[in-house]
Amino acid sequence: MSGADAAEPAGPGATRSSTTSRRPDAPDPSHGERSLGPLDRAAYALFASRADARRHERDRRAYRGTNLAVAFDLYVARLYAISLVLASLVAAAVVALGVFLPAGVVESALATVLERVARIGGRDVGGGVAVADSVSLSGRRLTLLGGAVALLLAVGVHLGVIYAGGRYLRWLAAARRANIGRTLPSAVRYLNVLASGSDGRRAMLRRVADTDAYGETAVALRKALNTAAMTGNIDEGLRRVARDTPAQDSLAPFLLKFREHADQGSDSLREYLSMESRMLRHQQDRDRQRAAGFLELLAELFVVLLVLPALLVIVLTVMSIISPGLSAPVETPLGSVTLRALTVYGSAGFILAVGLATAALVSRLRPPDQSVVYRRPASALGTLRTATRNPASAAAAFAPIGIAGFVASVSLGVDTVVALLVGYVGFSIPIGLIAVRRARLDDAKDHELKDFVHAVSGHVNLGRPFSAAVDHVARDVDLGALNPDVADLALNLQLTTPTEDIETDLRTAALDRFVDRVGTPMAEQTVGLVIGALDAGSDTAVVFETLQGEVGRLYHEKRALRSGMLVYVAVGWTTALLVIGISAATSANVFAGFDRLATMSELSGVAVDPGAIDLARDQYRVYVTTQATMLASGWFAGVASRGQYEALLHSGCLVAVCHVVFAGMGLV
Repeated sequence: MSGADAAEPAGPGATRSSTTSRRPDAPDPSHGERSLGPLDRAAYALFASRADARRHERDRRAYRGTNLAVAFDLYVARLYAISLVLASLVAAAVVALGVFLPAGVVESALATVLERVARIGGRDVGGGVAVADSVSLSGRRLTLLGGAVALLLAVGVHLGVIYAGGRYLRWLAAARRANIGRTLPSAVRYLNVLASGSDGRRAMLRRVADTDAYGETAVALRKALNTAAMTGNIDEGLRRVARDTPAQDSLAPFLLKFREHADQGSDSLREYLSMESRMLRHQQDRDRQRAAGFLELLAELFVVLLVLPALLVIVLTVMSIISPGLSAPVETPLGSVTLRALTVYGSAGFILAVGLATAALVSRLRPPDQSVVYRRPASALGTLRTATRNPASAAAAFAPIGIAGFVASVSLGVDTVVALLVGYVGFSIPIGLIAVRRARLDDAKDHELKDFVHAVSGHVNLGRPFSAAVDHVARDVDLGALNPDVADLALNLQLTTPTEDIETDLRTAALDRFVDRVGTPMAEQTVGLVIGALDAGSDTAVVFETLQGEVGRLYHEKRALRSGMLVYVAVGWTTALLVIGISAATSANVFAGFDRLATMSELSGVAVDPGAIDLARDQYRVYVTTQATMLASGWFAGVASRGQYEALLHSGCLVAVCHVVFAGMGLV
């Protein structure tokens, strides 16, 4: 691992390897124009020079931090070509409207604009109307007006497209920076283990680059290795990536210091990686503490934003009795509707939007190494076969049940909103139950995985080979839910031949199969570390000593996250049940009292408009708002618990509870 490998030549074999191993998300270093189509060639010839303009300097800096497979000048040329096409279409549409519309329509629209301008300017409205009435457009003036409006709109579209293209580059760079910040600590810990082996720095970086679990950090290292393959110098590849990466405060200094310490020798590099892994772990802990504080503030805001709309609907219903103006019709594109109805259904839509946005924020705040992504098989038969243990397969398998529930409810004369809720409950609860069952199985496997690692480490420290240690653990230790997976691993590790290279490949394949069978992020991070370290020739005792600390830390973090998130599950359910109680009590007692008051208004002498109160209508509107709150609260609680599939379970259960309460009290 000396500095000699920094300038090792990239022979034909190395060049061919780097080319064939380049992944689709890695840009082609050549950026050649031979593969450009005719449209790209035309755009490049017309607009490529715009990339050198000063206005695109910021975009060029942002482009360096992205991973686009298109050269910057070609990207800018495409952007200008798209803006030109869209601007031309908009201008043509405006000119066509000006030509084909009658002159009276344009004059009427201009009169309306002049009237609004007069009002905004504080002038006499009557004078503005008189000026508007005197407007008379000849054919030439109408053409000039249409051309001026078309030109302004075309310029606006052009500038908007160029601005959106620049914002897109900056958004890509920001997303990569965030992903690097999340994956760099794990990658550095992996390099720290690899440093105890015999691999050079190029081989160490290649092992991290080939591991998809390290996200954009792996992509950046692949880019550095591709550059090194072309230049023959790994230092140059690291320097260029450090210069261009969007993570200038994390990845860039790490790559430069990695290069510096690697030039000083193996011992210096090992010491640096050990220190850097500890520092990044502390920084990661601080980031998680900040995320926990933000989540606490988010939960408080969530409660306020959900409770207030429900209370607003109740207050508006009561106020409409003494304020008939709330029942005045308002014209909308969908027809005439009262102001009160518009507020009620607008509140329901607002609640759903708050629920979706809050659930998305909570999902982003969850550490990526604590999130499980389920993928369903490609075939329909495989999807049905795994529907009882894979939530992604269950979502596809139970979708027809939800649709059937909706259709059956509508055919029985049930209200459309209630029928939709019935279909949602029939779809969401089975999927949520399967997700909970799978999550508990994964938790049990992670718990036993910790014991499995400790048991194997004990045998390895006694001098047994890794395959023999796994075989002893599989026969002598009861690992509960992990027993079938460990037995399969032990069997696959025995299927080796005396050839060392083949043995290494089969061991790697056996461990990969074990990771796939367990299927948890913890297994991927811990066992994946073993795969690369053993292949690199690292000291087995050092590998498993590091692995014990890593698996213990990951399991502790998982338990701490789970216990911390249960608070927000309780917040979601408490908010939902509170809204159910308030809404049901108000609908059953307060609304009924006002209905009786309106009926007896002639006898009591109190002037109450009987048309302002419709008990069934008002109770139904409160029911709709309450069910929107149930959905939002369930999404928040479920995502805080374990993820999107459990969000279906919580929201489905709350919707069912709300309907049972309202139906049991005779409110719907």
